[in-house]
Amino acid sequence: MIEQNNKPKEEAFYIIRHLEENPAATQRTVSDKLGISLGKTNYLIKELIKKGFIEAQNFTYNSGKLQKVQYLLTKAGLEEKWRLANYFMQIKEAEYNVMKQELSKQHNNKVI
Repeated sequence: MIEQNNKPKEEAFYIIRHLEENPAATQRTVSDKLGISLGKTNYLIKELIKKGFIEAQNFTYNSGKLQKVQYLLTKAGLEEKWRLANYFMQIKEAEYNVMKQELSKQHNNKVI
């Protein structure tokens, strides 16, 4: 059976992927890209940092100004990205096989 609640894994995968491609992305741009709230994005990024999948580094040090953060994918983060990609590919393959069987059954049941 295919797991139905993949949303947290999906969000983590897309955050990791987006930050790998755009290390200087803001949490707001990540939030907009994924269509999730800024608070949820902040929470997920903090969890990914706790798990060691990404690192946050400041790259501006002007006093009195907001500091800009750069997110860097760690080796563990790269491994997690590939693990999640493989996980989703297996789900899609299972869905494809189910549809293929259903189509085959429908085709075999047709009277010609």
